[in-house]
Amino acid sequence: MPAHSRTEVTRTTTKHGDMPDDSTTRTERHVYKDSASGSVMAERIVYYILGVIEVVLAFRFLLALLGANRANDFAQFVFNLSHPFVQPFFSLFSYRPAYGVSRMEIYTLVAMAVYAVIAWGIVSLLHLPRDVEEE
Repeated sequence: MPAHSRTEVTRTTTKHGDMPDDSTTRTERHVYKDSASGSVMAERIVYYILGVIEVVLAFRFLLALLGANRANDFAQFVFNLSHPFVQPFFSLFSYRPAYGVSRMEIYTLVAMAVYAVIAWGIVSLLHLPRDVEEE
């Protein structure tokens, strides 16, 4: 990624009494900002992936809570997409599918919390000090 630059211009006017002096100082400097470092970029990617998973799981939770028709294309898409993420937690609370009725999927909330903790752990690993002594 190319570095971004911006120009800061400051103008200083010297006043003597009520009349401004004709001397004006203009200072111009270019400030270069490097693109994000590798660990920052990795952190952004981890949180982006977490955000996508959390949104899909939130949709699943709301659709199940409101008793969405699973034959509906959108509901079917959300349930199929989120299935691999909640499947490890099905037996946690005696999973019994009941179609067409409202139900509170506690295991979906647990899955959301677990994935958030995992993402936080990965990002914490990225921030560990990398001081390595060279010989």
